[in-house]
Amino acid sequence: MKLVGLGLKNYRNCEDVCLDFSSQKVLIIGKNAQGKTNILESIYLLSDLKSPRTSTLTDLIRFGEESFNINALIRKNGVDIELNYTYNSEKKREFKINQVKSTARDFRQCVKTVLFSTKDLLLLRGTPQDRRDWLDRAISQIYPAYDERLSKFDKIRVQKNNLLKSDYIDETLLDIYNEQIAVTGANIIFLRKKFLKEIEKIAAEKHLVISENESFSLQYTCPESDIDGICEYLKNELKIRRSEELGRRQSCVGPHRDDILFKINDADAVKFASQGQQRTLVLALKLGELEIIKEKTGFSPILLLDDVLAELDETRQNFLLKSINNDIQTIITSVDTLLFEDEFLKDIEIFSVEKGYVRRYK
Repeated sequence: MKLVGLGLKNYRNCEDVCLDFSSQKVLIIGKNAQGKTNILESIYLLSDLKSPRTSTLTDLIRFGEESFNINALIRKNGVDIELNYTYNSEKKREFKINQVKSTARDFRQCVKTVLFSTKDLLLLRGTPQDRRDWLDRAISQIYPAYDERLSKFDKIRVQKNNLLKSDYIDETLLDIYNEQIAVTGANIIFLRKKFLKEIEKIAAEKHLVISENESFSLQYTCPESDIDGICEYLKNELKIRRSEELGRRQSCVGPHRDDILFKINDADAVKFASQGQQRTLVLALKLGELEIIKEKTGFSPILLLDDVLAELDETRQNFLLKSINNDIQTIITSVDTLLFEDEFLKDIEIFSVEKGYVRRYK
């Protein structure tokens, strides 16, 4: 999979940008706040339809404008696919594949990306929500129906919360919501645990190579593994914590409250790992994402590295760059070219960004 061309119209500070990519390695340089990350964000948006930086898509519209447009040309197995995504200030969006209107589900299957940013380096020390967001984004690239399951669960949870906040609690209706929470939640947790088991195997191998002698493992909050067991576990937790939910007037049980525990040498990585150890762990996870997506979809995803190399030491930088196969298109942002060896820069395309305007550097 390769991004051949990218056009941005009124996207953040990019008024009118048109880029052609001929290389598998692309470097976008520029000072901070000039628009480097905006370009990577727009590419990621094509695959996830959500921004990793804001939950409000109207924030992506250039100030004073009514809409933004992203146009991209993707090449898969020698076939060119044109993608067009438009979003306006009225929160209406339109997707087109080869000039034909498309559903969001079909559109997002055209592009697969793995984004590795400085924010990801804080994954372990962030909130449980940060870790759930990372997990959900990764899974949704592999299992198309996963987002629909999340959406269904959220609707049920909101309805239940509205009931819990009402002056009168209909106990029968609450039982119905809890049954739905258990069933839909079990499906979500099952896929989360399945994905984590797969990525743990790959990431542990890479982690061992980078760290040379440290083991890595992860653990999900729910102890059950099969769907029926998870469902019964949730039902039991809902019974035990019923009075707590009534007192707090909110849903306290379900995948929206779960977390992931990361361990290095069987010790809690959040509590005991150094900053370098935590970054090694996250690096291994991201490289694991690359391999899983390729294995499950048959296509190498586009790797987006957003200013992350500057935050890694030389050992981790070298491991990351040497781990990237030639069949993986990699688009990197950096302040300058100083972090890269001459050998790496030989066959790379370089663009520079200043105040949202992009020009070819070489």
